[in-house]
Amino acid sequence: MDFSQLFKRKASAGAVAKDRLKLLLIHDRMNCSSAVMEMMKADIVAVISKYMEIDADELNIQLLTISGDEYSENISMLSANIPVQRLKI
Repeated sequence: MDFSQLFKRKASAGAVAKDRLKLLLIHDRMNCSSAVMEMMKADIVAVISKYMEIDADELNIQLLTISGDEYSENISMLSANIPVQRLKI
């Protein structure tokens, strides 16, 4: 039994829906379709999987927009949280 899973909180359906809506809005602003985003995810996973075993179920890759202030523009950022199980050596 994995004790770390015991204390993990599950996201509510509302929170998941809100996150998905945010992603859709960001993708629309960036002109990045969900199909392109999925292709990028698959490419990233393929490259990293050559060198390490990862937990694909816990993989989280997002395209984010960070709001600038009155002097700077909004910045787009690709954020990846990829749990590594072990290196392939």
